[in-house]
Amino acid sequence: MKRSLSLAAVSAIIFCSSPASAELKLGGEAGVRFRDDFGHTRSAAGVTADPADQYFQYRVRLKPSADLGDGYFFKALIQNEENSAATGAVAAGPSGGWQTITANNTEKYQLEVSNFYFGRNLANCHYALGRLPLGTFSNPILDLTLYSTRPVDTPYNTKNFDRIFGFNYGAKLGGGELNAILEVFDNSSAGNTALDGDGLFSDGYGLYVAYKTVIGDITVEPQAFLTLTHLPTATGTPGAAPYTVGAQTTIPSGKSKIYLSGFYTADRNTVPNTVTALDYNGYLFRLKGESGPVMAWVDYNQTKDKAKSTDYRNTFVWVQYNVKVHESAAGSFSLTPTFRYRASAATTSAGRADDNLLRTELYATVTF
Repeated sequence: MKRSLSLAAVSAIIFCSSPASAELKLGGEAGVRFRDDFGHTRSAAGVTADPADQYFQYRVRLKPSADLGDGYFFKALIQNEENSAATGAVAAGPSGGWQTITANNTEKYQLEVSNFYFGRNLANCHYALGRLPLGTFSNPILDLTLYSTRPVDTPYNTKNFDRIFGFNYGAKLGGGELNAILEVFDNSSAGNTALDGDGLFSDGYGLYVAYKTVIGDITVEPQAFLTLTHLPTATGTPGAAPYTVGAQTTIPSGKSKIYLSGFYTADRNTVPNTVTALDYNGYLFRLKGESGPVMAWVDYNQTKDKAKSTDYRNTFVWVQYNVKVHESAAGSFSLTPTFRYRASAATTSAGRADDNLLRTELYATVTF
C-alpha cells in the first residue's frame, strides 16, 4: 500500500516545496535476497567448468506519484543502478537494481531516477511521456527482440531496468484497448557523411503496438515490435533492425490463471553499414501458471543465426512460493523462496557448447 505524505514533508528529503504543489504520494519496497548459484559449462572442445557462489543482495525502491487533477498525473521509480559485483557463476553487470555485498561492505549504493513519466488519463484514452516502465518481467517480447540468442531469465528487466524513454498512447477500440509506444533507444546522429544510415534521423527508434481484448473468459493480446531505424551497438554504429510479432493469452481456471505466450523475431541485413552481416530468426514460447501463492513458468527458445552458422537453444524454468508474513493497510512483509534453472546451448560446425545455471533464492521483502 502507498502512504500519502504532504509535499512539504517529502521536500525536506528530495523535493523543493511549493505552497501550490499537488499532494505527493510516496510508496516503495525494500528487500534482501540470499542466493546460491551452481553453474556448469562445457565448450565445444569438451572442456568443462562448474563455477558456484553464494551471496547476499539488497534493493531499495521508492515510488513517488502525484495526482495533478483533471486526469493529469506524475509517477517515478527511484532505485540503485550501479553494476552488481562479479560472482563465481555470473559476471558483473546490471542486476535490476539489486546490489551484491562486497568485501567489508564497500559496495556503492546510490539512489537514482530509474524511470519517470507524466501524462493524462481520460475516459476513453490515455497518454504518457518520459522514461516508461514496460512490464517486461511478465512480457518477453523485448527479451526476444534485444537478446535473441538468450532471451530467457528476464534479461530486459535485469539489464535494462524494465524501462525506456518514449511516448505512450492508449485508447479503447472496439471491445478492447489499443496501446502504442514510440521508443527511443539511443542518440547516435553524426551528421550527413558518405556512409548510409547516419544523419539527423539515425537515432535508434522502435514502435511497440498491442491490442488487448476479452473473448469469453479468455484475454488475448496480439503484439508487435517494429524497429523504425536501428537498435544501438556498443560502438554507436547502426545495428540490427529486427521485427517481432506474437501474442499473450490469459486463461482463468477457478482461482488460478494460465498464461500462454509466443513470439517470433527476425532480421536480415535491413540496415546499411552494419559491421557484421545479419541473417537470423528465432522464437520463444512461454507457459506460465499462477495459483494462490505459487507462480511458475517455463520458456523455450530457439534462434538460428545463419550469418554465423550457429543454432541457439534455451530452456528456462522459474518457480516461486510467496509467504505473507504480515499484511495490513500500511504495507506488507513477505518471504519468497525461488528456484530458477537455465539450460543453454550453442551449436556450430565445431560442436556444441553448453552453459547451464541453477539458482536457489530466498527473498525477504517489505512494501509500504
